[in-house]
Amino acid sequence: MAPNYSHLVALLLLVVISLSSFGNCQYDEDTKQGASYIFGDSLVDAGNNNYIPTLSRANIPPNGIDFRASGGSPTGRYTNGRTIGDIIGEELGQPYYATPFLAPNCTGEAILHGVNYASGGGGIMNATGRIFVNRLSMDIQVDYFNITRKQIDKLLGPSKAKERISKNSIFSVTIGSNDFLNNYLLPVISMGARITQSPDAFIDDLLNHLRGQLTRLYKLDARKFVIGNVGPIGCIPYQKTINQLTADQCVALPNKLALQYNARLKDLLAELNDNLKGATFVHANVYDLVMELLTNYKSYGFTTASKSCCGNGGQFAGIIPCGPTSSLCSDRDKHVFWDPYHPSEAANILIAKQLVDGGPKYVSPVNLRELRDL
Repeated sequence: MAPNYSHLVALLLLVVISLSSFGNCQYDEDTKQGASYIFGDSLVDAGNNNYIPTLSRANIPPNGIDFRASGGSPTGRYTNGRTIGDIIGEELGQPYYATPFLAPNCTGEAILHGVNYASGGGGIMNATGRIFVNRLSMDIQVDYFNITRKQIDKLLGPSKAKERISKNSIFSVTIGSNDFLNNYLLPVISMGARITQSPDAFIDDLLNHLRGQLTRLYKLDARKFVIGNVGPIGCIPYQKTINQLTADQCVALPNKLALQYNARLKDLLAELNDNLKGATFVHANVYDLVMELLTNYKSYGFTTASKSCCGNGGQFAGIIPCGPTSSLCSDRDKHVFWDPYHPSEAANILIAKQLVDGGPKYVSPVNLRELRDL
């Protein structure tokens, strides 16, 4: 008599279904699990750029090689595994990754667990990232959340929808790097703007736009926010390579601009905490967190904080983005940088865990676990 494998097959199917949950969300009644609504750029894009005609895409191997939910296939994430947004969701007990807004399965009950609006190349300013042809700016991302917001009303009814959005949802915003790298500092294309606009004036523009964008989300019932500042963009492998620096050097101007912006961002978040009743704006000090990793990388188990794991060009493999013809390191968890621009999953884990459970040096006025429980 042939053995009956039906139970084994059923079990395997369940495992496959659970592993594929990165894009296929099902809603259960326990709203305390919360939802994550993610806005930003390629640091947290989970695949939106797969669905627009753009030069900025990560849906090619070996991107995603360590992303278990896809079996190592690329999903559009600009790293070898999970983004910071993915890891924070897991740490806070959310059972599914936020679905990319433009993905076909971002409908119905999937949106109640969270939606990812982030886009590689996107920025606070609408002009940012035009070198990539298409990308979703922060204004467009907020427009898209407005669509989601109306859908949640239809799913739950206005009263329950408002409660879920305001009490059980975290709104994370990771944006601003491209406004410097792919706008203000872009060679030739932005030269005219830089002649007519001082750094202070440009940063004024950025923060005025961001204030408006965050206020729009507040008016759509968002109450729990985490806003990341701009990291040390002068230290990425791309900047080190094109400026022919040594491993322990960083380009001064991008970092100086990031620090100017970051100081003003902190003031803006304090202002919003004072003026928008019932809202909590958490400041995520990504700059200092990443700088700590870069400075003391060996103590965190990394062997390099300057060379891309996946890339080509120069001594830091920092010019050509990660793709099928790139050189690929074998020790991916030993590199702070996955590619010329983005952290590895190993670095993302360290950053995310500090934001979830860390102290006021890196996350304030509360950490993200405390924000969830407010």
